[in-house]
Amino acid sequence: MTNLQGQQHTARVASRRISMLKTAFGPAIASALDDDSVTEIIANPDGALWIERAGIGRERADAPMSAADVERIIRLVASALDTICDQEHPIISGELPGTGERFEGVLPPVSSNPAFTIRKPSKIVIPLDDYVMAGVMTQCQAQVLSSSVRMRSSILIAGGTASGKTTLANSLLAEIAERNERVVILEDTRELRCEARDSIALRTSQRVTLEALVRSTMRLRPDRIIVGEVRGGEALDLMKAWNTGHPGGIATIHANSAVLALARLEQLIGERSQSASQSLIAQAVDVVVFIEKTQEGWRVTEIIRVTGHDRQQGYMLEPADAPELFIVNNGDHS
Repeated sequence: MTNLQGQQHTARVASRRISMLKTAFGPAIASALDDDSVTEIIANPDGALWIERAGIGRERADAPMSAADVERIIRLVASALDTICDQEHPIISGELPGTGERFEGVLPPVSSNPAFTIRKPSKIVIPLDDYVMAGVMTQCQAQVLSSSVRMRSSILIAGGTASGKTTLANSLLAEIAERNERVVILEDTRELRCEARDSIALRTSQRVTLEALVRSTMRLRPDRIIVGEVRGGEALDLMKAWNTGHPGGIATIHANSAVLALARLEQLIGERSQSASQSLIAQAVDVVVFIEKTQEGWRVTEIIRVTGHDRQQGYMLEPADAPELFIVNNGDHS
């Protein structure tokens, strides 16, 4: 078999696997995958199928799935990714072939029955004005964020799982896209969207970590460095990059408040270095936004400015919409 024949055979096999997977999904999941408003598809061990839409939330679909159907989907994804998912290897993480949605599947014994989650990168970019109209943020908060982008402030977006961090990051990227700047985006999964004329998106792989990407970025002549989610030792490299001639970046982080986002950064930096990190963070991060999912929907409940650092007392923080200076003591993250 020639190289060309081998490539053609591989392409046919891949196409056949994708076709089988689409059939296995069934109409409910296939429709959700085609719906630009859908951000997550969840098949639970009890057979319930849940669909989450941007700005609406999670709803149970009238399309229950059998354990056998869920397991078949998981095994087909594993096959398409040339990996194994069975009782000895009951967890699979990867991207759906052809389309790139993030897939996480589990089999017994780690779960009572097969289950999976498909996370879709949002194709809808919400302007800040629409956030205001929807009550997600105030007009003052929108103005603070827009001016922070213009002033090249480095912005950290904090929140819990499914709190809207990535969607808000995309909204801020839309503000950046209007400027004549080179934007470098780093992420594990394709979720960020940037329409800037001069931009490059890099993704991690099994052999290339986010730490390595951050270090490589310094040689790509970025004006702004964007990180989809900070969750490891790359936090140290990112803070150094933001602090050495590359202001105006954006990153998201899991945390339960704006102040705790700074504490989380300290923890992540501590994975790489035991040296003092508060001073570095205070020099690198200008604005912290906290967005959370409430019963009423997404809400931006905090925006703080990091105005400095005091060696004795800790971060100097200023509420963006109530600029009365207050100090968070060293180690006091309550």
